[in-house]
Amino acid sequence: MVADVAVNAMRFADLLARVLAAPDAGERLSLHFATAHTIVEAHADARLREALAHGLVQPDGMPLVWLGRRAGLPVERVCGPDFMPAVAAGGVPLGRRHYFYGGAPGIPEALAAGLAARHPGLAVAGTMSPPFRALSPGEDADIVARINAARPDYVWVGLGAPRQDLWVAAHRDVLDAAVLLAVGAAFDFHAGRRRRAPRWMQRTGTEWLFRLVSEPRRLAGRYTRTNLAFVRLVIAQRLGRRRSAGS
Repeated sequence: MVADVAVNAMRFADLLARVLAAPDAGERLSLHFATAHTIVEAHADARLREALAHGLVQPDGMPLVWLGRRAGLPVERVCGPDFMPAVAAGGVPLGRRHYFYGGAPGIPEALAAGLAARHPGLAVAGTMSPPFRALSPGEDADIVARINAARPDYVWVGLGAPRQDLWVAAHRDVLDAAVLLAVGAAFDFHAGRRRRAPRWMQRTGTEWLFRLVSEPRRLAGRYTRTNLAFVRLVIAQRLGRRRSAGS
């Protein structure tokens, strides 16, 4: 538990096996990939906390991995851009079907084409780039019907956080797919629209620095506020646990 958000400590390979088996097992899962920014936003937003509480929250950011390991848990980083190709590869021999929902016009199509090129035999059930605005109830119902008619096993959602997490929680009960996954930046990365940090930066928890250098005007203020807020939340949580242990 990190600041009122339960983070899943399941290892990458174990979670992958569960997701690949979900359609045959009859499971209906929703996955969220959390960073320090997610935790900070959830602390201030009851709707987001509730949305995350109804799914499995994966430790996308290395700070969450370090906190879990410090607590003695076998935590591994499970981030959307890594999990997506792993599910794609593992799902090919099983005939799993994928639907890509989100991103600017052209992004989900480019994403699907890129994954299909890297994983021959990938079954793409459909793609959709929704309008970047609130949808009417009728529009939303039409989208649900369209996705269900495509019969996907997995619906990949790239609407940006926290919008994608709220969407997944709101649609879990009306979509027939076994797994809904809120993966955000994975759409842009695998569509070839944005570069990821080098692997060594991903492993050392400095991927945020790569993104900051790439987009300083947009991210400098957000990262400063988020990082400070996250540290405060972690310290407050530890102090609270010490007081509880001492009482």
